[in-house]
Amino acid sequence: MKYLYLIRHAKSSWDDPSQTDFERTLNERGIKDAPKMAKLLQSKKVNPDLIISSPAVRAFSTAGIFAAQYKYPSEKILSDARIYEAAMRDLADVVHEIKDEIGTAFLFGHNPGISNFANLLSNQPIVDMPTCAIAGFELSINSWSEAERYCGKLILFEYPKKLRM
Repeated sequence: MKYLYLIRHAKSSWDDPSQTDFERTLNERGIKDAPKMAKLLQSKKVNPDLIISSPAVRAFSTAGIFAAQYKYPSEKILSDARIYEAAMRDLADVVHEIKDEIGTAFLFGHNPGISNFANLLSNQPIVDMPTCAIAGFELSINSWSEAERYCGKLILFEYPKKLRM
């Protein structure tokens, strides 16, 4: 059994028109939401063995906030360029390469790829993963290379607005 938590980056800023999409930083709401979501996940006794992130500033910053909450060394966050603007196949390739001694992995990415990949893993549809959403899956696999369509059971779906309700 493996556990994969897909996490969409927190809310980003559009304030600086000179920034490229890749360079966009988190805005104030994103900076507030990310630690709350990390604490929520931590309260459910979920601990990452591995954190992988898109290298885009907003995703890597979100991963860094989660890592800080978990006291996971920031230098151990894996940055994988395939996650930025990723299609489902790219995300599957990243997951397939996770070492099998890893039991629980956090993957930080972007829409639409992250939502599409979540829907590939489980037959419980997720229409859209809002910013800083977490979709957790229990995967019925022994090796990460076995991750495929519907191998997972959705065990958690949380996002900041849900907590505010």
